[in-house]
Amino acid sequence: MKMSEGIEWAIHCCTLLAALPEGTALPVGRLSEFHDVPKDYLAKHLQSLSRAGIVQTTRGPGGGYRLGRPAERITLLDVVEAIDGKDPCFQCTEIRRRGPSAVGAAAYKKPCGIARAMWSAEAAWRRELQKVTIAALVAQAAEEVDPKQIEKSISWLERTTGG
Repeated sequence: MKMSEGIEWAIHCCTLLAALPEGTALPVGRLSEFHDVPKDYLAKHLQSLSRAGIVQTTRGPGGGYRLGRPAERITLLDVVEAIDGKDPCFQCTEIRRRGPSAVGAAAYKKPCGIARAMWSAEAAWRRELQKVTIAALVAQAAEEVDPKQIEKSISWLERTTGG
């Protein structure tokens, strides 16, 4: 399974927004600068997150994006579905019913084993994504990210937000 890079960007943006001081927002230009990604493409993903209620926008000086609900209530599955949609990854087209070995419809009482296996794997993947929150990722980053990178991030945020 291949996911769009927008999912990675969206998750990173959510974790950064979750780490901001209360009442702070970042415009799309600053988010794209921080992650060194194209602003216009990131804006499209942030709009998807906004439609899903994961982020919200504020206008005026100091405006931009912030989380739309507590980080403890945003899962990786929420972000993935906001960016890529909720449609199943595997689409069974029932090719077993075509070609020279095909038989009557009555012979196909169950979905094929391939489809069942793929759907089961996807369900497990979605359950795992549902278990991980943005808050958990922020806590994990606080423990695992190099202190120098954290220091540089805080310094950049302070310069950027005036805080």
